[in-house]
Amino acid sequence: MWDLSYFQAIAIGGLQGVTELFPVSSLGHSVLVPALVGGQWEHLVTESATQDSEASPYLAFIVALHVATALALLVFYRRDWARIIGAFLHTLRTRSVATSTERLAWLIVVATIPVGITGLALEHLFRTLFAKPVAASVFLMLNGLILLGGEVLRRRAQARTRSAPTPTTVPSHPGPAAPAGPPPSHRRGTRGTRAGGLVVSQHRSLDNLAYREAAIVGLFQTLALLAGISRSGVTMVGGLLRGLDHEDAAKFAFLLATPVILAAGLLKLPSLAGPAGAHIHGQVLAGVLTAGLAAYASVRFLTRWFTTRTLTPFAVYCLAMGTACLLRFT
Repeated sequence: MWDLSYFQAIAIGGLQGVTELFPVSSLGHSVLVPALVGGQWEHLVTESATQDSEASPYLAFIVALHVATALALLVFYRRDWARIIGAFLHTLRTRSVATSTERLAWLIVVATIPVGITGLALEHLFRTLFAKPVAASVFLMLNGLILLGGEVLRRRAQARTRSAPTPTTVPSHPGPAAPAGPPPSHRRGTRGTRAGGLVVSQHRSLDNLAYREAAIVGLFQTLALLAGISRSGVTMVGGLLRGLDHEDAAKFAFLLATPVILAAGLLKLPSLAGPAGAHIHGQVLAGVLTAGLAAYASVRFLTRWFTTRTLTPFAVYCLAMGTACLLRFT
């Protein structure tokens, strides 16, 4: 009979809580770390990547850790979620979107649809095909390239904007004063940007995103079905390319991750009540508590980090870790 020790439960719980929110892929690390340790740990990986893995105790355990991570995000953003849920319900009653919070609520809904549909259809297939050490190593390297590429594209777009001349208009004769109105930075839209290209160069806020852009950012999330691709990382890159700063991109990524992780976890959590969860309820509880605390500490750290810093250090880590693991497993 498969056995999960309390030490393994706590170690994997802490790993899950940190790597789910850090842009380094929790699924990739849940594959690579046990494979690197070897022995009974390696069995965890091989068991959860088989065709009959729906009855896997390790998979059921990982699902419980995902729920703990989602609950930590809910607690951290509890005030935001109270406003978002209230605003969403208000739009259902009024059938209109009038405030920035109401718009954010629908941006989250629109961005969640692509990954929800894709996850239901392909999650098991992707896990059985790609949740293996070599594949996870390659995708972790790809994750690093995505993070690095997003930062490079964003910096180039900002540099072009700073170097572009500011147009000025000098009237040839006095005329009537222009009608009063809000400054350009507060008007709805992209603040002097062309939103049709891949990269929006000027800074935008969340309430300036179009619904189609939210859907595109949501599509980025589907890449996280591949072990090694970070959900928060690729979602942040999607936000950065559409003109969000790192702070807003991180917040949007964490808000988007919450319903996706929670729904996926709750959908599969009943498996713990069956044979998959037999004899490991204490270990699951220990892992869940560890994952929840680690996730809360992680999101608190990252929201401060991204006020002044970038994705580059995480990109370098993913490239180095992925390369090292690829050399180890090939």
